[in-house]
Amino acid sequence: KANKTTSFKLSYYNEYKSYLSRKYRKMADEEGSTIVTQYVKLVSNDNHEFIIKRSHALTSGTIKAMLSNPQNNPQNEMSRLQFREIPSHVLSKVCMYLACKNRCTNSTSEIPEFPIEPEIALELLMAANFLDC
Repeated sequence: KANKTTSFKLSYYNEYKSYLSRKYRKMADEEGSTIVTQYVKLVSNDNHEFIIKRSHALTSGTIKAMLSNPQNNPQNEMSRLQFREIPSHVLSKVCMYLACKNRCTNSTSEIPEFPIEPEIALELLMAANFLDC
């Protein structure tokens, strides 16, 4: 039963990844390359891909420095940054944090607490230190 569930999740994930890829390609074809360059693909050490807004990614000093390198920032293509030391369960939390920080910066309302599971706290701290965010 566990194999069927894992197989289903993997199938669903691959289908979703394919959908996103087609969606962004179509957006680029219809509206030019500016849409694609508004997003960045972050890749974990276990090859999970996270597509986030470039403005959110630039919150990280390390990512900002990486994107300033022309080799990591191809023209008319979505930038792809590989993080060989960060697992997907940590990188997903980092992406959530970057979006939350972007939304709450310059906000006049109370900033909500950002939940962190104790099991990933140390890994998340190490990733946040490396990413300078």
